[in-house]
Amino acid sequence: MLEILQNLRLWDIIDILIVAFVIYRIILLIKGTRAVQMLIGLVVVIGLYGISYRMGLFTLHWILNNFLASIILVVVVIFQEDIRRALSRVGRNPFIGGSVGGLHEVEMVEEVVRASTELVERKVGALIVFERKTGLNNYIEKGVRIDAVVQQETLVSTFLPESPLHDGAVIIQEERIAAAGCILPLDASIEISGTFGTRHRCGLTLSKETDAVVIIISEERGTIALAFDGTMRLNLSEQVLRDTLLKLLPSGKWMLKRV
Repeated sequence: MLEILQNLRLWDIIDILIVAFVIYRIILLIKGTRAVQMLIGLVVVIGLYGISYRMGLFTLHWILNNFLASIILVVVVIFQEDIRRALSRVGRNPFIGGSVGGLHEVEMVEEVVRASTELVERKVGALIVFERKTGLNNYIEKGVRIDAVVQQETLVSTFLPESPLHDGAVIIQEERIAAAGCILPLDASIEISGTFGTRHRCGLTLSKETDAVVIIISEERGTIALAFDGTMRLNLSEQVLRDTLLKLLPSGKWMLKRV
């Protein structure tokens, strides 16, 4: 160990840090998706390969050896959606592969608040979800991918009754509309007033299972509720909704301090 440390160059440290960063970004990318289960499956296959070699299971070893010989192609085929998404993120921001935050996020919140206000005026129900640290890709995969800029008009048109996606939730990921028509989890055991419907239960359930922030617009009541950290705030005004979102979303909070 001492000999390794003595021969360690600056470029070796940089090399290790780059590899560590890439692995970290890959973990963030696949967190909360089916790719995690697929990755576990590959680990099991590799484990069986080692066991078959140790125990002399020649037929099984031959099959697995031929399978793993094409492992690069297998990985590309299995994770093609995740690879495409990763390259898209890097293309939008070559340096950190994430959102730029700051002013852009404040503008995004403003578009969402305006859309929410218009939906209330039209008495149209809606579920708008903000992803935070916990990945929501498993819910995004069950919806219809959009990958669009967050705009008032897009959000409103998505939830209008004539839209085929109006029944599900819109999920906002990295300041973009990732998907619409997403089905959220529903915990029937949650203690909530019987006057609230499925939208409120789904929003509250998701906020308990993840750290997501969920806007719930009731078409019957014509009101806005906000679910986060397993709690729900009811009858929010436009200004209170705006202020609360800016406090809950990381970059928005940073902007509040600077303004």
